[in-house]
Amino acid sequence: MQILSLEPFVPSGSDFHRSKQLFQDLGFHINWEVDGYAGLQCDGCRFILQHFDKVEFAHNFMLSVKVSDVGEFRKMVLDKQLPEKYAIRIGEIRQQPYGREFNLIDIAGVCWHFVQQTR
Repeated sequence: MQILSLEPFVPSGSDFHRSKQLFQDLGFHINWEVDGYAGLQCDGCRFILQHFDKVEFAHNFMLSVKVSDVGEFRKMVLDKQLPEKYAIRIGEIRQQPYGREFNLIDIAGVCWHFVQQTR
């Protein structure tokens, strides 16, 4: 027996459609969608976006996503003007013990840590 993947259910906040658009702009594509759920994927990273709007939950939910080049990924976010388009927040790149990262707070309030491993 093997554990093959971990695919978290991520809350969309009140605007499911707009949240899907944000993740598509981040490079994810929709594999499937049904009744307030959408399976999103970008390369080997997958999650299920759920039309769920509980601020207390979203504001305490964090995900770590490994990227090959955190500087390039952050630049893409800024070049596409995603903070302005979606009223999301992004942080500066910081060195952490586990790698270089920046944080993105999505539409629902979920904190995404985009990390480039440096070890």
